[in-house]
Amino acid sequence: MRIDSYIEKLLFEYNCVVVPGFGAFLAHGKSAEIDLTTNTLVPPSKVISFNAQLSKNDGLLVSHIAKEKKLGYEEMLQEVEDVAKDWNHRLHQGESVELFGIGKLWHNKDQRIQFQPENKVNFLTSSFGLSSFSATPVQREVLKEEVVELEEKIPFIITPEQREKTTSFRPWLKYAAVILLAVSLGATSYNTYGDLQEKEVAAQQEAQKEVSRLIQEATFFESAPLELPAISIDVTKKQLGKHHVIAGAFREEKNAEKKVNQLKEKGFNAFYLGVNKYGLHQVAYDSFEDPKEALVFLRKVKATDSRDAWLLSEK
Repeated sequence: MRIDSYIEKLLFEYNCVVVPGFGAFLAHGKSAEIDLTTNTLVPPSKVISFNAQLSKNDGLLVSHIAKEKKLGYEEMLQEVEDVAKDWNHRLHQGESVELFGIGKLWHNKDQRIQFQPENKVNFLTSSFGLSSFSATPVQREVLKEEVVELEEKIPFIITPEQREKTTSFRPWLKYAAVILLAVSLGATSYNTYGDLQEKEVAAQQEAQKEVSRLIQEATFFESAPLELPAISIDVTKKQLGKHHVIAGAFREEKNAEKKVNQLKEKGFNAFYLGVNKYGLHQVAYDSFEDPKEALVFLRKVKATDSRDAWLLSEK
């Protein structure tokens, strides 16, 4: 009688299957791993081993076979023990015992049982359907160069307020990283760039709506009553105002410096504002102490230079 198929079936459900009078097959959990030599990702699995010391009958295998074959327990125990005796005899004769779906057993020179698992079956039920696959490593240096080149053409225009309200519009660097990952999975570079352009346009339109809303809310500066009593406040004039008309925010500082030079060539009093809390280098067209002047200048910039400009007011 062959009992290897019953052992194999039980190893899916149990971590120890004892063959009375022979030994126990043990299943140990193994985490997913990456083979760096072949760039292959191996899913989680169970590793099968054999221990000849655990040969005392625990009833699991015999009860399972007796139920499957609809036979008595004592009768089935005798048949399983006979199989164990046959295996031991063959091993002592120098033969090997091969168990289908489980592995191969043989004696070494010290007459100890050696076991080689087959490794063709994953006994971990939670990994059913998963198989090993090869993945091409992402060239990070190439990715960084492409993102820097792209940023020179398309600056970050998402405002801090918009970033806090939604996670849908993240820095273009993450868009580029996702799309380049898609390239590694088989997409062509042409289609990838087209997808990036569509996402940039959608994000710019959404950001523009938010800026327009904020400008509309700020119109109270223009509608404030002129009859308010005059108040004299002695304020020391700062080098920069509290209201900045922003031209863009960049991941790379050198791109911010290029933007400043470009704006100065156009006649703007552009300057490098610094790094915000998101790690982006901000460039401003100009700075104003009076919010009304800042709004007037913002409308002018949006009409003549860039519709993506927005107003940043410090507290």
